[in-house]
Amino acid sequence: MSHERDLAAPAFPGDDGTADVNLAEALGDAVAILGALGESRLFVPIIPLLGEAPAAGDKNADMAAVLMTGADGRTALLAFSSVATMAAWDQQARPVPILGRDAARATLAEEASALLLDLGSSSFSVIETADVEHLAAGHVVVLTPAGAAWLAD
Repeated sequence: MSHERDLAAPAFPGDDGTADVNLAEALGDAVAILGALGESRLFVPIIPLLGEAPAAGDKNADMAAVLMTGADGRTALLAFSSVATMAAWDQQARPVPILGRDAARATLAEEASALLLDLGSSSFSVIETADVEHLAAGHVVVLTPAGAAWLAD
């Protein structure tokens, strides 16, 4: 009998928690962010909840991704470009690495309207519903003479 463990390989081996290079270069430019986001590694914060209330330190808590509700009633999933940016928002949140396209899919699965990138930082960006849908579908943004456009495979 073998006692060797056969664990799945990490999705992001060697990840040091810093911002993905392509995404870091794009921050501050809305179109460039859309171009980099799908293939970039993000961090989705996970926090403990008891029912609907945060529950720091409670062993019976469920872990959940963070959704925020805006003044207009729409919800959005939070994501961060780096562990440091996420920790500046909430040091207790646990980072879950995920590709941007998968964060977009999670946004849609949660029936949220937007993806909030780097909330509370100077690089804060809102990815609205139509762009989230394109990212989730694996489309890529291209620049045309008329402006940015989404290109399906």
